[in-house]
Amino acid sequence: MSTTGVWSRREAPQGDDTRPGSPSKKSWGSAEIVEPRAPQPRLPQPLGDLRSASVEALVSAACSVLPRSATQLDKRARSIRRFTEHLSTFPGDTWQQRWDASGWETSTSALASLNPAPAASWTMTSGFSWLVALRVLVPSLRVLRTGAISDFFKIFIGSQRGDDDLAALTAAIEAAPVSAKSRHQTLTDLSYMLAIQAIPASDITPGGLMHLGLALREVSTARDKNTRKLAGALVWQVLFDAGKFPEGTPVTMRIATVGGRKSVAEMVDSYGVSNAGVRQLLIDYITHRGALGMDYSTLSRLVRALTRNFWCVIERMNPDQSNLDLDETTYEAWRSEIDTVQTPEGLRPRQSVWDLLITVRALYLDIQSWAIEDPARWGPWVARCPIPPIASRGYSAGRRRQAERIADRTRTRQPMLEILVEHVVAVRDQMSALLAAAESSAGAEFEVNGVRYLRVAPPPSAAKNPDGGPRARPGSALERETETGVLRIQPADGGPTIEIQGEEARTFWTWAIVEVLRLTGMRHEELLELSHLSVRQYRRSNGEVVALLVVSPSKTDRERVIPMSPELLHVIAQVIRRQTDKLGAIPLVHRWDPHERQHTEAMPFLFQRNRGHTTGVMSPTTVARMIRRMCQEVAERYPQFQGLTFTPHDFRRLFATDLVNNGLPIHIGAALLGHASLQTTRGYVAVFDEDVVRHYQLHLTRRRQLRPKEEYRRTSAQEWHEFEEHFDKRKVELGGCGRPYGTPCAHEHACVRCPMLHVEPQMVPRMDEIEADLLARQERAVAEGWHGEIEGIEVTLDHLRSKRERVTRLRPVGPVALPSPVLRPTDEPRGPQTR
Repeated sequence: MSTTGVWSRREAPQGDDTRPGSPSKKSWGSAEIVEPRAPQPRLPQPLGDLRSASVEALVSAACSVLPRSATQLDKRARSIRRFTEHLSTFPGDTWQQRWDASGWETSTSALASLNPAPAASWTMTSGFSWLVALRVLVPSLRVLRTGAISDFFKIFIGSQRGDDDLAALTAAIEAAPVSAKSRHQTLTDLSYMLAIQAIPASDITPGGLMHLGLALREVSTARDKNTRKLAGALVWQVLFDAGKFPEGTPVTMRIATVGGRKSVAEMVDSYGVSNAGVRQLLIDYITHRGALGMDYSTLSRLVRALTRNFWCVIERMNPDQSNLDLDETTYEAWRSEIDTVQTPEGLRPRQSVWDLLITVRALYLDIQSWAIEDPARWGPWVARCPIPPIASRGYSAGRRRQAERIADRTRTRQPMLEILVEHVVAVRDQMSALLAAAESSAGAEFEVNGVRYLRVAPPPSAAKNPDGGPRARPGSALERETETGVLRIQPADGGPTIEIQGEEARTFWTWAIVEVLRLTGMRHEELLELSHLSVRQYRRSNGEVVALLVVSPSKTDRERVIPMSPELLHVIAQVIRRQTDKLGAIPLVHRWDPHERQHTEAMPFLFQRNRGHTTGVMSPTTVARMIRRMCQEVAERYPQFQGLTFTPHDFRRLFATDLVNNGLPIHIGAALLGHASLQTTRGYVAVFDEDVVRHYQLHLTRRRQLRPKEEYRRTSAQEWHEFEEHFDKRKVELGGCGRPYGTPCAHEHACVRCPMLHVEPQMVPRMDEIEADLLARQERAVAEGWHGEIEGIEVTLDHLRSKRERVTRLRPVGPVALPSPVLRPTDEPRGPQTR
């Protein structure tokens, strides 16, 4: 394949950039296309040089390809003669010059307006299509899409004799695991590209395919723009897999349009930092942090926090700021700006403000520490951190509030999960039954579950003929129905039309997504990374075979294994059967990771489907949209579901809550969820009050079951008497003794000194009497010189006073009488104000 693309002569930009040999530029998405334009494109001549050939030579060449019946060949010849007669009325030495002089390129009328009545045996559009297929004319894409017949790709590809590359490419597209509709559209787009760019298949380049997509979007209707944004994607995939593209070409057309990974400098520059010195500082700092093993998504968040949310705001508040030494005014203005975020509903407090403050504070502290090791590089940027430590004092409280909100969200959705699952299963079963009945029904009407449906068939006028006749507009719904066999049904008593194949696929994948998420608790990235290789089995020592699901690491570098329940195994088996029914094996596809902005290796991913003209793994956005749409459908039937939606992560929290609240040890739950810390798992669990009581009772029951049965014999009268006597002996002068049953007094009945003594509040006066007696004994001991007695009395006094103080502090306080408020006269002078 050539690495040099050629612009279509019709699509080349006008003005100074159209001079021979000058490069032209066009942007599409985040990719810039640079295609050098050839001075004079030389048309391929598969059937010889027909640019100035006679009419009969054109008819002879056209009738030499795609053999048909005599009647059809006669229609083909009549169409070519009629169209060339029309072109002969315009000046020019070649047919291309006459076409340029005809004005059809700038006309707002369609070429089909020259067609005769439907019953005629020729059409202008058929003659025009044959001249383009024979490489006699090079029209613009706009005229070609509106003027060519719907099966233009058949006559175009059939006319390219000797183009082995085109034959191989066509065979690969026909064998691709995509729908007939996608193959039809891809071959049509390929024919359009080769015709308008006047190149053979060997000269197809990545830039040429990108230009085709851009040109198709420009000439498409508003309804079709989104469906054509990756036109040529299947051609790209086939040529890339065949090694026809130059080294360094992106794996898919998607990554070429959205762009792959950016360097730190590119990410910083995307936010438009004005100060060159600070720009380089941010690049060096973030690069240094990223060298410690930071993944791309975390690195991009760090760039966004320090560049967009910190320094760009500082430059907007104080354009003259050239270093990190912020004054108080600038800092307060920055804090006021970042504390809120703008939403469609208005300003709201920023929930992640603490994370931003910690990130910016880390910038200052890191530079201060790094300056000690490399003062020449980091020393000039050392500055006092404007964020005081007290600024993050609400971090812990904010985390607690966040955990409370998440737990409340989990409690709200737990009783609704069963309703959602029942609806998902019911809708899937209904659509599956409708599809089976519609495909097996011989007539136009059939019945499912007591409801009669009608098959909505395309009108008979939709039949198409490569040599002309009635046709459908390329890309129209009518053409899709007739070419691809899209099956539409409608209730017999009226109602919306259902594209049953698409609806059955949507409900099946929604059911599979919901079931796998709720039965495994995996992240949605891990769901999309499941492949046929993830299904394993383990044989236990007793011969039992356990099905396992190997979850590849996504957020962490920890691969884990989940034993599959019968319900989960059924879902995975249904997904595998659906993928292998068509081709016998799950296709190997590349998965685009939107967080890491790169493609994975080609693998047999389970959650893949036809997406446009290619087969690819679902995106996280698609998963969330499917669940959200199903929640909206549930809300129409169940009022309690109004305003309630599920996210993929909600199923993970519900799974963790269900595990722990049903008695599974939390460390086992952490292993199933892939958590390295038990504290993370605790944060996922929403605890209910009734669960606390129930689990504590279960805990007591289990503890009792572990004790020896002999301890649960009936007590004798003597044992019961001893048990009661123990509690009688615990009653002492100042209150009660708290020593356990069966234990003697450890302090030889020196109750004042014993920590087990619980003093009754009404015994405080008695403690005063004991204190007075001890003081009298202390005076006598001092007078007699009994130093050992003095030390013992002081220890007893200390214990006595501490117990009395504690009882006094905990004594219930009676009601406090408050005086009635007195209104101050308005003319009475006020006293001095105090601050």
